[in-house]
Amino acid sequence: MPHFPINHPARPFYRVLSGLIGLYILIFGVWGTALTWGQPLFGRNGDWALGLRTNLAFSLVSIVFGAVLIVGASRRGNLGHYMNLTAGVVFLVTSILLMSVLQTDANFLNFSMSTVVVSMIFGLVLLGTGLYDKVGPHEDAEAERNRRYHPVAEIHRRR
Repeated sequence: MPHFPINHPARPFYRVLSGLIGLYILIFGVWGTALTWGQPLFGRNGDWALGLRTNLAFSLVSIVFGAVLIVGASRRGNLGHYMNLTAGVVFLVTSILLMSVLQTDANFLNFSMSTVVVSMIFGLVLLGTGLYDKVGPHEDAEAERNRRYHPVAEIHRRR
């Protein structure tokens, strides 16, 4: 069983951070859709929005992802926890896969290296926020703290 911190004191900060990432992605998607409207869905033109290269397909996907992240950040339960963990993994995997095809015709989302770097940063931040924004009853949080500060755990930490 993983030991995710429950009711972490910095949880509101992590929710705001994931919400800001979602807002950036949403604005990027809307801006990119306005720029690329009428072009082919998977076009490879040189369109840039907010510092990232885009096409119509990437812009539309960004609108959906941004909205989903904002919804996850606005919920008080564990929905945001699971959404951030999933989104972090999706961003990391997508950026690595598309980095491997940057200079080929398989670059269907029209990524550039700056888009890869931003996607990796967003993925790492979302993964980190997902690790620390789990919610649970006070008893579960207390049990997690007791496990973390148990005398046996102290012995292992000193080694």
